Amino acid sequence: MTPPAASDLPQAAAPFLGFARLLRRHEFMASSEQATTFMQAIALLGPRSVDHIREAALATLAPPPDRRDEFDALFRMWLHGEEQVLHAGEGEDEETGVKENGSSLEQLAPEQGEAGGEHASIEERLTRREFSVRADSLPAFQRQIGHALPKRRSFRTEISKTPGALDLRRSLRSIVRNGGDIPSPVWRKRRQAPRRLLLLIDVSGSMKQYTPGFLEMAHAAVQGAARVEVFTFGTRLTRLTSALRVRDRSMAVARASSLVDDWGGGTRIGPSLLAFLSTPRFAALANGSCVVILSDGLERGDHAPMELAISRLRGRAWRLTFVTPLAGDPRFRPETAAMKAILPMLDDLIDGSSVACVADFLLSLARSAPAAISIWRRAS
Repeated sequence: MTPPAASDLPQAAAPFLGFARLLRRHEFMASSEQATTFMQAIALLGPRSVDHIREAALATLAPPPDRRDEFDALFRMWLHGEEQVLHAGEGEDEETGVKENGSSLEQLAPEQGEAGGEHASIEERLTRREFSVRADSLPAFQRQIGHALPKRRSFRTEISKTPGALDLRRSLRSIVRNGGDIPSPVWRKRRQAPRRLLLLIDVSGSMKQYTPGFLEMAHAAVQGAARVEVFTFGTRLTRLTSALRVRDRSMAVARASSLVDDWGGGTRIGPSLLAFLSTPRFAALANGSCVVILSDGLERGDHAPMELAISRLRGRAWRLTFVTPLAGDPRFRPETAAMKAILPMLDDLIDGSSVACVADFLLSLARSAPAAISIWRRAS
């Protein structure tokens, strides 16, 4: 769920949404869900002072302890009008001013040239996009994905025809019904439940060629399997699962496109993934799941946040996969600093240059495969 546009808010609420956006410009992990929760907390508390608003911001936007002073400085600047602000990124030429009505003036310097993708950028550019839905090209994938996902042993049990754990309660009831005769014992076994599939789709400018196909594939996965979650990220994080539950694909894609504000914008892979992990109900979705990140991996600036996010996902996921369209080129090697750092933590690093390649891989998730680093070492 994304927060409402500033034009749709009451005038008194606009500064609070503006503060969440200010935090994002300073590389804080403030997701759209957290911004919405922040405004809901203010409405619920009915604050009588600015200190109450600050407490609501700390509870919902959750700044890291080592950046609390910077968070407080930004809060004082935004809501108290103080001019002195601690800047998060000393290496970025970014200035942030404040209008009288609480909205921000943002001036971003032109991106410096950097090897690793001419379209990759950290600049946030909010746009909406309408996708034209292609012919039904994923019916087979939609039919098979529900049965193809890997299984896990559930804590719930079911009656089994083959020997397993003895169901003592049902066995005793059977003895009573039969007047003390000893019938065949009743056995139970643990149920098999499909693992969750978590798709994290990069919608930045460098991925715009592949986004429509990935979105259609995500819709087919949501329709074909019971436990699929879909998020997009560019410069912010958006959950699309509810929109993609609409059975009609054209309507689902239209709803999804209206929810995402950062189509074709900049790339903040690390901060976006950390925003996902900093929201507890989102982070819980990665526990024991097949986590698939569809991105070119062209992170601008410091790759440490991306490395940290992948490390945390590795600790939660049952299988962690990075899908990059760049791997479709036979000359591709994971040689950027970011890819070298995360490669040892990945189970798979695969070709994402076509929807067919990605769909075939998702249908094979239940089969084991060598770790990504061993495969790419041989390729190098």
